[in-house]
Amino acid sequence: MSALRVILGDQLNQGISSLSDVDKEKDIILICEVWDEATSVKHHKKKIAFLFSAMRHFAEELREVGYTVTYVKLDDDNNTGSFVGEIERAKEAHDPDKVVITEPSEYRVLQMFRSLSLDIPIDIRPDDRFLCTHQEFADWAKGRKQLRMEYFYREIRKKFGILLTGDNDPEGGQWNYDSENRKPPKEGLSVPDTYLSKPDAISQEVIDLVAEKFPDHFGDLDPFYFAVTREQALEALEKFIDERLVNFGDYQDAMVQGEPWMYHSHISFYINCGLLLPLECAQAAEQAYHNDRAPLNAVEGFIRQIIGWREYVRGIYWLKMPDYEVENFLNAKRALPDLYWGGPTKMNCLSQCVKETKENAYAHHIQRLMVLGNFALIAGLNPDEVNEWFLIVYADAYQWVELPNVTGMILFADGGVLASKPYAASASYINKMSDYCKGCSYKVSKKNGPEACPFNYLYWDFMIRNKSQLKKNPRLGMSYRTLERMGPEKEKAVKEDSTRFFKTLESDEIV
Repeated sequence: MSALRVILGDQLNQGISSLSDVDKEKDIILICEVWDEATSVKHHKKKIAFLFSAMRHFAEELREVGYTVTYVKLDDDNNTGSFVGEIERAKEAHDPDKVVITEPSEYRVLQMFRSLSLDIPIDIRPDDRFLCTHQEFADWAKGRKQLRMEYFYREIRKKFGILLTGDNDPEGGQWNYDSENRKPPKEGLSVPDTYLSKPDAISQEVIDLVAEKFPDHFGDLDPFYFAVTREQALEALEKFIDERLVNFGDYQDAMVQGEPWMYHSHISFYINCGLLLPLECAQAAEQAYHNDRAPLNAVEGFIRQIIGWREYVRGIYWLKMPDYEVENFLNAKRALPDLYWGGPTKMNCLSQCVKETKENAYAHHIQRLMVLGNFALIAGLNPDEVNEWFLIVYADAYQWVELPNVTGMILFADGGVLASKPYAASASYINKMSDYCKGCSYKVSKKNGPEACPFNYLYWDFMIRNKSQLKKNPRLGMSYRTLERMGPEKEKAVKEDSTRFFKTLESDEIV
C-alpha cells in the first residue's frame, strides 16, 4: 500500500505523526504553498516569507534523507490555490491507497480535511508534538468552576518531571516565580542581539515572490532574519540559553524604546511551525538551571510559557471551538483604528509597538497584552477585528494560539473562561514598565483634559461603561470602590474626555 502524506506549513518536523510509519519506497510527501491559506487573512509579508522559506527548506531536508517529496510552489502553473485542490491533484497523479495527515492546528482547516471526499481513506492523526491531548485537557477541565492555567501547569510539570526535586516537589519550593519577574527597565541595560540569519538563495527567492504577489499586505520584508531550518532554529535556542535566559526572568515584562527583542527567546516562531519541539526547549532551559547558567525565576518563567501557557491556550481553543470564535461578553463594537496599521498617533507607546510589529512581525507578550491589547480593551474595539489583526501581524500567530490570547486574555470577551479579570490598566503601568512615556506628546501624570494620557481616563471609562458586567468580579473590587469615591465631578470629567477622544478617533483625526 502507498500513502500520500500531507505536511502543513506548521508541521515542519521529521518526527511529525504523519511520517511515523512512512515507507520511503512507496509513499509520497505533499507540501504545498496555496493562495487560499496565504490570503485567509492578509498575513504580514514577513510571516508569509518565513513560512514559505521554512517549508521549502524542510522539503529539501526530507529529500536529502531519501523521502519522495512533491512540493508545490505558489506560482507553479498548475497550482489550484487550495489544500483540497492540491490533494485531489496529487491523488490523481500518484494513485495512493490512503491520505495521511497530522491533525491541523486550526479548527477551520480540520473541518476542511474532515469534509474531503476522495474515495480512499483519510487518516487524521493526533499532533503529538503537544504535551497534552484534547481528551486529557477535557478531562482536566471537567467539573471545574474555573479553568486556571496555574493548576494545569503543575500537572504538566509533574507529567514530564520538569523542575522537580527527587521527592517530586517543585524546585525551590514554589511552583511559580512570577512575582520575581516584574522588574522595570533600568538605565544601562545591555541587551544581546537576537538570532539573525542571512537569507540564502531559497529565502531570497521567497522574499522576491512575496514582494511580487502580496504588495498590499502589511509589514516590512527586509531585513529578513529568521531561522528557516531546524539546525538554525536550534542555534537560535542555544543563543537564547547562552546569552539572554539569565536576564529573561527579571526583565520579561520590561519595554524599552528601540529594543524590540529585549531578553525574550523569540523561538515561538520556530516552535509553532515545528522547527523546534516544546519539550526539548523546556528541557534545555532546565539543564541550564542545573548547570548554574541561569537563575530559577528565569528558567521557571520560560518553562511556564512553553509547557504551561502554550499548552493551556491550545486546550482552551479546542475545548471551546467553534463558539469561542464569536464571543463578545462586553459587547465591544468600535472599529479597529488606522493607528494599528501604522497610522499616525501621538501615543508613543502604541506608535512604538506598531512600528516594531510592522518591522519584525514580532512584539513581546507585554507589548501585545498591556499596550496594544490594553488599548483595544479599554477602547472597546470589536473582538473580530482585533483577533484578525493579531492573526495577521505576528509570524508566530495561528488561530489556536492567537484566539484564546486575544478573546480571553486581552479582551475578556469570553467573560472569564481564561482570565480571572480583564487586564485593563491606566498609563501608570506603562510608565512603570517602559520608557515610552518620556517621548510622548501626552502627560502620563495628568488624569484628565486634552494633555492627559488617554489611557488614564479611558481606563475609568471602561470600568464605568462595563460596570454591570464587571462589578461582581472579586478582583475588581478595589477599582470599583475607588471609582465610587471619585464622586460625580470626576466621573463627568472621565466621560467628557473619553467622548472627545472617541469622536476624534472616529473622525480619523490623529489621537
